[in-house]
Amino acid sequence: MSKQQQYQPQVMKNREDKVNRARMLISCPDRAGIVASVSQFLYEHGANIIQSDQYTMDPEGGMFFMRIEFDLEDLEQKLSSLQEDFTRVSDRFSMRWSIYRAARRKRVAVFVSKEDHCLLELLWQWQAGDLDADISMVISNHEDMRGLVESFGIAYHHVPVTPETKADAERKQRELTTGKVDLVVLARYMQIISPKFIEQFHNRIINIHHSFLPAFVGGKPYQQAYDRGVKLIGATAHYVTEELDGGPIIEQDIQRVSHRDNVNELKRIGRHIERIVLARAVKWHVEDRLLVYQNKTVAFV
Repeated sequence: MSKQQQYQPQVMKNREDKVNRARMLISCPDRAGIVASVSQFLYEHGANIIQSDQYTMDPEGGMFFMRIEFDLEDLEQKLSSLQEDFTRVSDRFSMRWSIYRAARRKRVAVFVSKEDHCLLELLWQWQAGDLDADISMVISNHEDMRGLVESFGIAYHHVPVTPETKADAERKQRELTTGKVDLVVLARYMQIISPKFIEQFHNRIINIHHSFLPAFVGGKPYQQAYDRGVKLIGATAHYVTEELDGGPIIEQDIQRVSHRDNVNELKRIGRHIERIVLARAVKWHVEDRLLVYQNKTVAFV
């Protein structure tokens, strides 16, 4: 048994429990008959719906979103034919859709710099079995957290970044992650990600920004908040796009502060918000609870 497996004795049992479970995500123009058609299709193929959530932006010409969990005996063997057969339904309703096996845990790469609080929250939730994912690696531009990460049995890659070496550093990061991870998490990774890297992981890079967006975009948001004299501070987890701190928002939270709190106090309070907000966003993504439409997310939580 590997060191990583020792930290999660419940993981293998959880995978066995979900071996025949799948999740379907659907988005399409709203019209009558969608739910009935999907439910009938799954029934005819011997599936049992465990959970179903739906949302419509506007019944008259709006978009419809749906998440379904279902069990199907011998799912792994039947999944390809199920997907092929479903095209008859999806074509009729102009659907964008995906089916995911619940037993296949998503592989996550966590990018960090020097601050450890967001990384630690992810590691603790992973260790407790509350994060249904495999943390495959941690990539950092500093060596500071190698001992911490390796104590969990997780690979740690030090990729230094300077203005002169940024292109080479990102090339190394792509080599480490391409085909090996499903999600990249920027856990207070204080570097700008290039458009090429973002394109490679479209809607699969989650960042934590230490303000309640769209307020205080960019660097030193706590200083900006202090200078403005805010009474609330917050944190925002969002998908990364080429627009700085402008991607689809996944989750946010806030905490009340006062004029007595200096910048360091705001940072201290903010660290707690950041770690919780990021962990929620990552959890929802790996459990296939998020659908992106334009620059918004629909979160079935």
